[in-house]
Formats: sequence, C-alpha cells, structure tokens
Amino acid sequence: MNRKILNIALPSIVTNITVPLLGLVDPAISGHMGSAVYIGAIAVGSMIFNVIYWLCGFLRMGTSGMTSQSLGSRDLDGIASLLARSLTVALGIAIAVIILQAPIGSVALAIINPSDDIRTATLTYFNICVWGAPAMLCLYSLTGWYIGMQNTRLPMMISIMQNVVNIVASLVFVYGMDMKIESV
Repeated sequence: MNRKILNIALPSIVTNITVPLLGLVDPAISGHMGSAVYIGAIAVGSMIFNVIYWLCGFLRMGTSGMTSQSLGSRDLDGIASLLARSLTVALGIAIAVIILQAPIGSVALAIINPSDDIRTATLTYFNICVWGAPAMLCLYSLTGWYIGMQNTRLPMMISIMQNVVNIVASLVFVYGMDMKIESV
C-alpha cells in the first residue's frame, strides 16, 4: 500500500517542484537584458497570470476528485465525460480570457499601478502570453484527469518537458536572436 501511494505522490511532488524553477529562470534571463524594466514587466505579468491560473485551479482539483470517483466505480462513460467537460470548461474560460484580455490587463495594471515603462513592457508580455491560456488551462484539466486516473507520471513528464522547452526557447530567443520581453 505504501509503495502505491509513493508511486502516485513522488511524481506529483516533482511536478510541483518544477513550476517555481521556471519562475526563477524568467526573471534571471530578463535581468540580463540590460534594463530593470524587463524584470519588473516579467514580475507584474507573471503576477497577473498567477492570479488567473490559480483562480482556475478547480480544473485540476475538481477533475481529479471526480475522475477518481468514477474510476473507483468503474464508470468508463463517466470518466470520458469528465475529461470532455473539464476540457470544454477550460477552453471556454481561456477563450473568455483572450477576448477580455484588454479589460483584464487594464484592471490588473490599475490595481498593481507599475511605472509607465513597466506598464508598457508588461502589456507586451501579457498580450503575448495570454495566447497560451488555452494550452495552460487544458493542461490543468488533463493533469487533474490523469491524477484521478492514478497516473501522475505523465503529468510530471509533461511539466518537465514544458519547462525545459520554455527555458531553452527563452535562452535562444533572448541570447541567440537578441529579442527582448517578447521572447521570455
């Protein structure tokens, strides 16, 4: 029994460790771009996305609990239905965030109130990263579904791969192609 729990828990722990590592790399890369404005823009933009994504944490948590209940009762139709519903909700929210990106960005920046140069760079960062919302929110749904299916290894591998690709791409775009905030 302990081994089964460990097989589910360890990949989840590794997955949760990889997320802050990416959060450390982006400011480190932006810190070498020659202006503190970029660090500020990454910090403010990341804060906005953290709020949006944490508000959608129910996609992962709710999906995992309901999926594990369906798995326990051997309700295969229910399992498939939960995945479809969770992905539909994730896409709906992501589309709403994309459609409402201007007011969301304006309200968030009004609340945070950064300097004008950071505000401009943050809007650039925000208006590019917002297009990743469908993938990110669907990933929340898929992660929750896989956890409910007692498979935490696949979400761990996806999370590690996602972070490695993001880090490598940021390094290539910033240092190899001399791009600025648009590349992080």
